[in-house]
Amino acid sequence: MERVDPPNLFEPTEEHVMLRKSIREFVRKEVEPQALEYDRSERFNLELFRKLGSLGLLGITVGEEYGGSAMGALAVSIVHEELSASDPGFCLAYLAHALLCANNISVNGSEEQKKKYLPGLSSGELIGAMGMSEPDAGTDVLGMKTTAVKKGKHYTINGRKMWITNGTLDEGQTPCDVLLLYARTTSSKKPTSQISSFIVDKQMEGFSVGQKLLDKTGMRASNTAELCFDDCKVPVDNLVGQEGESVKHMMRNLEIERVGLAAMSIGIARRALEVMITYANERKAFGKELNRFGQIQSYIGESYAEYKAAKCYLYHIASHLDLTQSGSRIDSDGVKLFAAPVAKRIADRAIQVLGGYGYVGEYVVERLWRDAKLLEIGGGTLEAHQKNITKDITRLETLKFL
Repeated sequence: MERVDPPNLFEPTEEHVMLRKSIREFVRKEVEPQALEYDRSERFNLELFRKLGSLGLLGITVGEEYGGSAMGALAVSIVHEELSASDPGFCLAYLAHALLCANNISVNGSEEQKKKYLPGLSSGELIGAMGMSEPDAGTDVLGMKTTAVKKGKHYTINGRKMWITNGTLDEGQTPCDVLLLYARTTSSKKPTSQISSFIVDKQMEGFSVGQKLLDKTGMRASNTAELCFDDCKVPVDNLVGQEGESVKHMMRNLEIERVGLAAMSIGIARRALEVMITYANERKAFGKELNRFGQIQSYIGESYAEYKAAKCYLYHIASHLDLTQSGSRIDSDGVKLFAAPVAKRIADRAIQVLGGYGYVGEYVVERLWRDAKLLEIGGGTLEAHQKNITKDITRLETLKFL
């Protein structure tokens, strides 16, 4: 019998092969040379970010009629893995723009909203963000206090949003161009029906940056900000969908967000593993290469197995994820729950193998280790994933193991 090779799980089509090749070359030439500098200075490389638009990546899931590339979750995984293998902070800014803002508008926005905002978001003319977390409400989404009160042709919005990636584009004076904002409307007495979505742009009266947040443990190459809404006037036309629909919007978009964050974990894990293997091959102690010692072999072997398992889980889930539908929360949570700690553990082992060299920025792995920690918190904490998975699994009549 003639042997027929199965499809490549990680690049099933020629389009995916070319995508990985092009983004990897861009990372080598453009992203890697600036990564350490922008991490040290806690600055966002806006000029470099806009170049992603010319590659068709800023609107990667957006329809072609709005200037996007109309690609799916598997392509999203490839791009996030490759960017994060070099500069996770820069990649986090990309995720906030492409998934939290552009994809959300693409899936949930009206035709008028799509025509108005998506071409600019896809080209890089506009930089987007999403505002959900607040000073007193993170995982507890229904605890948000930002309010939107309808007054004639406008909503008046008051409140604060915290930890907003891309919330500011500079040192804290300028807010993002487009913000997908969640706020509480009061037309319903049911808490889950009080959360609504709005598109806020930087020209709107009452919208400002409270502060740029500095001295973060990691992800320093992305800007994080507090955003303020003081009688901010948002046109009724900028309501996304209907009042009270946003929990549905939010849950659907969280699935692709968590896949993107899991892909970032895979990128961190792969780079840390590569550094660890190269160093163990070249460095000698007591007359032989480090990779001849059993403890080092344990670090490398465990790391490779965990990395490969997480990567297979990610690409399997990504290949089945429909961006327009919800219902994949068990595995979008599951892959992030598994992959995020893998990234941190492998980066930690890499530091251990490199010793003192691993503890300084020049050798990359200490930055990867710092960046990896956020992936256990942002986009849903590990504890939230455990809760969600348990809740969803107990509702199933049968478990389907693929």
